[in-house]
Amino acid sequence: MTGMMKAAAFIEKGRIEIVEKPIPDIGDNDALIRITTTTICGTDVHILKGEYPVEQGLTIGHEPVGIIEKLGKNVQGYKEGQRVIAGAICPSFHSYACQDGLPAQDGGCHSHGYKPMGGWRFGNTIDGAQAEFLVVPDAQANLAPVPYGLTDEQVLMCPDIMSTGFAGAESANIKIGDIVAVFAQGPIGLCATAGARLKGASLIIAIDGIDERLSYARQLGADISLDYRKVDIISEIMKITGGRGVDAVIEALGTQQTFESALRVLKPGGTLSSLGVYSTDLTIPLDAFSAGLGDHKIITSLCPGGKERMRRLMSVIESNRVNLEDMVTHRYKLDDIVDAYDLFSHQRDGVLKVAITM
Repeated sequence: MTGMMKAAAFIEKGRIEIVEKPIPDIGDNDALIRITTTTICGTDVHILKGEYPVEQGLTIGHEPVGIIEKLGKNVQGYKEGQRVIAGAICPSFHSYACQDGLPAQDGGCHSHGYKPMGGWRFGNTIDGAQAEFLVVPDAQANLAPVPYGLTDEQVLMCPDIMSTGFAGAESANIKIGDIVAVFAQGPIGLCATAGARLKGASLIIAIDGIDERLSYARQLGADISLDYRKVDIISEIMKITGGRGVDAVIEALGTQQTFESALRVLKPGGTLSSLGVYSTDLTIPLDAFSAGLGDHKIITSLCPGGKERMRRLMSVIESNRVNLEDMVTHRYKLDDIVDAYDLFSHQRDGVLKVAITM
């Protein structure tokens, strides 16, 4: 294809703007998809604020829903015009990290060494999804057909926040009958709450300071919601658990305070599953960490990608195990994405997720 397209590009700290770019060419293993719906992520806000570095002029965004426009000659089993999603993490599946079972950490090689988060390419190392067209690399491994009957907004959470939130629950070693606390009920925390329920937790405690989010958390499976503005979270959770502490805790914000509080409510031998993107160093308090002798497990997760992960997540949506449609609280056209960033980055008007359409 030839011609120009609109794209939301990182210009400088504090500025993401709509620019014109050529519609990109594709390689033999790639696919070009015409974006129909995408969204803005908290990580994009970190990029906007200059807290996560990307190249000037890079198209931002990593949550694509679209239609296959063109296929590279090596990509089999798909057809042009097919509705698809691709994960925010689009691994190659032939690196050392992929073959070691960590596709999100794709990228290690002899000449360039190991690169953390190497599977996250869209809006990080290559042009991303907040544009009219997107190149999906290693398309055979990463394109997932959307089941018939599901809308764009129903599957919009699958590429990133649903995969991330569920990964937080999967990494937390949750067993049937466990008590789980989830700190912060933003989009990822809400998905972690839903994931904890699917994993078999019998009591889920959701923590936030926004009434609407706590209410939605209850809808998605939280049994108890605690407002940190009104109660002392640590003493309240210890009271609920009879002083034992929770079996698992998921931290979904990325601040010293939430991380530390999560550690303080965790039982000896419990798992702290950390999903937050931290922008400063963390300090682990000696007492809460039992001087390093508490058998605690602290684990981080980057959202799993690839077509099989996406297929499973869409299967959860299709079977009505989880309904995340209500997470879309605002809708904007791509032309108005600067306004959408302003709303989302300042968390105004009860925003959870913004659907961006072309």
